[in-house]
Amino acid sequence: MVVLVVATTSDPASIGPAAAFLAMPGWSPGPPIAEGMESFTNGNVRLLKHEYSIIAEDDLDQRWQEATGESVSEVIFLSKHTAVSKRPALTVHPIGVPHLKEDETPPQGGIPGWAAIPSPRIGPWLRLMQKIAAEQGLVPEFEITLEATHHGPVTSTPTMFVEIGSTEDHWGRQDAAQAIALVLWKGLGLEDGDAIGSWQGNCEKVLLGIGGGHYVPRHMDIVIGRNQDLRSLLKELRAQPRLGMGSACLTGCKQTLNPKPAKPCKSNLTGLILCSLTG
Repeated sequence: MVVLVVATTSDPASIGPAAAFLAMPGWSPGPPIAEGMESFTNGNVRLLKHEYSIIAEDDLDQRWQEATGESVSEVIFLSKHTAVSKRPALTVHPIGVPHLKEDETPPQGGIPGWAAIPSPRIGPWLRLMQKIAAEQGLVPEFEITLEATHHGPVTSTPTMFVEIGSTEDHWGRQDAAQAIALVLWKGLGLEDGDAIGSWQGNCEKVLLGIGGGHYVPRHMDIVIGRNQDLRSLLKELRAQPRLGMGSACLTGCKQTLNPKPAKPCKSNLTGLILCSLTG
């Protein structure tokens, strides 16, 4: 199993951290994938660089496996972040658009009612990002924050976005790019072999966050204050169970749009029972 890190040359906040990451030791050319794409390998980490929109290239995990024969355990996208406040920021977040109805068109990729399986690294990497940003002198200029689900692309494996915001002046900042590269380097265990936030599936405590606005400050307080993994930040849950609750299931089961429950999970949140779903 490999971890797939995805960057696009069309976004300075994506290719900047990717270039800084590739400047670290141990990289070699990876297998050919497709036209407009280039790959690199380092241990069990694969970096895929392409020239397209970061939110428009669906199913990169499946496409990687089809092209290389390697199964992907998780996907990490590098991207820019935009905000009305224009405040400099480093962010992490899960992806999906579970708040949209079937007849609504996602403005930034994804499938209405769908959410990706959230990466187990989101909480641990938020704390790691805070530490590295402080050590690199980015704090207090840069805010280190979580975001809720709000865009695509579609994936079938645990996924997270790591972003630099919030304007063109910040997207190309080399100090921010270096900080993100260090998060990747340390977080994926390439520095010393000790990865941060790997999910073992041994009943570790996790937290499902619902609501709270785009930046979910209360959820973030819990993640930082209690040292607890934040599995998923879902902006809004509609009444239909078909939104893909596997993405929110605390047992780490496969996400699917099939609404038929196979077996109940033990967790019950505000009257909503989270279920394992058949795929």
